This record gives sequence, C-alpha cells and structure tokens, in this order.
Amino acid sequence: MKQYYLVSQLPDISNAERSLAITESYYRDLCSRFLSKAETEVLNGLSLVPPKEPFPTGSKFLDAWYEKERSLRFALAQVRAQKMKRDAPQVPPSCTADIMQAARTAVGMDSPLSAEKFLYEYRTGVLDNLRPLDIFSVDAVYEYGIRLLLTARIKKFNKEAGTLAYRTMYDSILGETI
Repeated sequence: MKQYYLVSQLPDISNAERSLAITESYYRDLCSRFLSKAETEVLNGLSLVPPKEPFPTGSKFLDAWYEKERSLRFALAQVRAQKMKRDAPQVPPSCTADIMQAARTAVGMDSPLSAEKFLYEYRTGVLDNLRPLDIFSVDAVYEYGIRLLLTARIKKFNKEAGTLAYRTMYDSILGETI
C-alpha cells in the first residue's frame, strides 16, 4: 500500500524531449522512504548494464528486463564483430529474432546518434511490453527507475557535444603525431 504514496510522487518521464523533473539520486532517496530494506537493496542495484550471468533479483520484472537487455547486448556485440570480420560471441538462447533485428538495424546506421536514439526507442518499447499491470507494485517502481536511467542516458547524447568531443580527440591525436 505504501507504493501508492510513492508512485503518486513520481513525475512523468515519458517524454525524452523535455527536461527531467527528477534526478536519479532523488528517486532513490524517495523510494528508500517507502520500500522495505530488501526492496531498497534491489532498487540500489538497478543498472542499465545487466549482469553477464543471470541471477534472480527477487523481481520478476527486473529478471525479464535484464534477460532482454543482456540478449540485446550480446546481439550487438555479435553483429559488430561480424561487421569487422572478427569472431563473434555466441548469443544466449533467449535472444529472439526481434532482438537480432534491432541489433542489425542499430549497427547498420551511419550515425552513432541515430543508432543510440533507435536503441532508446527499442528499449522503451521493451519496457512498455514488460510493464507490470499493477502500477502501484514494487515492480512498477523498478520499471520507473529503469526508464529514468534510460531517459537520463539518452539526454546525454547530442550532436554538438559529440562533435566537440570528436574534434578535441582528433586534435589531440594530430598534436601527438606532429
């Protein structure tokens, strides 16, 4: 029942174009006031990088999310390796055709920014499919956290910052070779 009060305090983050009305640290702090110690430990372990070896988190939602994300990362690694004509890592059996297609599409894009935006959309679609039916459950709180992490991550990508980073790196390489 305490999740009702928690969820009602979480602002909408469904639009990645707007600035976020909540930070990750505020989200974690707010959740720690309403969740049990065990649930807070699970929440503090939330990450966009799933563990390489699956293990039960105590949340059916997180287990499913990490399995999908792990499969996507293995598929991306395989497609990138094949593109560079290198030995490709084996994808897990849970890697479905739609995951492989998403990886091929992302790797095939000319622009890294476009690929990141595509992967963001793909991942949010996966979250939409995995979203718990009970919006006041602890799994809904975890889903919000993953969505917040994804949204904060995509906001860090922009053309100007990427161009500036590229030029800085390029200039430093040229400066070292002269």
